[in-house]
Amino acid sequence: MRLQGKVAIITGSASGIGRGIAHAMAKEGAHVAIVDINEEKGQETLKEINAITEGMLFIKDISKQENVAEVVQAVVEKFGKLDILVNNAHASKQALFTETTMDMFDFSFGTGFYPTFHFMQAAYPELKKTKGKIINFASGAGLDGQPTQASYAAAKEAIRAISRVAANEWGPEGINVNLISPIALTPGVEAWREAAPELYEKMINGIPKRRLGDPEGDIGRTAVFLASSDADYITGQTIMVDGGSIKLR
Repeated sequence: MRLQGKVAIITGSASGIGRGIAHAMAKEGAHVAIVDINEEKGQETLKEINAITEGMLFIKDISKQENVAEVVQAVVEKFGKLDILVNNAHASKQALFTETTMDMFDFSFGTGFYPTFHFMQAAYPELKKTKGKIINFASGAGLDGQPTQASYAAAKEAIRAISRVAANEWGPEGINVNLISPIALTPGVEAWREAAPELYEKMINGIPKRRLGDPEGDIGRTAVFLASSDADYITGQTIMVDGGSIKLR
């Protein structure tokens, strides 16, 4: 129970990677605040979390800054503190570089970069008290420059940049800031596998481990490690949980 009594906010946690992290942290003793815009999936995940520990659910559009502050305040009012912030939520639209529009950039930054930035700012006073942990999300789309991903890649690399800045500024205060760059078998990927099995197999064959990560067992367990005292001396790092697809130097 490495997170016994800890309190975590996890955005985009009604399904996919966020849900996997919520389950992994709950099983290690953390109270989990689920933040998502999908009420049906959110209620399902809350029911699962409440069977393990005590959770909360916020159906909020976190592209609106005022909603971010409300979530942090409500979590601290209920549990008395905040130990862990996981900024997982992000949406984007794919397009060739020459067809990428400002609206696409606004959408990607509005759902990913700005909520991450605002949650970090809002959570900072509480995380300073608990010497807490922040886990943000990078992507191979930015690290490797994947085609059709200009707006998403730009937002993800911007998140990496501010994470490093915060790691340097907040390290002396005991706050750790790290990133996970994942590849995982999410519901969206499962749908793509059914629709394009040949492309899916080509992708799998390009991963040294020859499989996609499990949202809970692989990504979630890595998040648990980064949120625990075992990772107290790790900050400002991008952790590749991608089966060896990208090797940082």
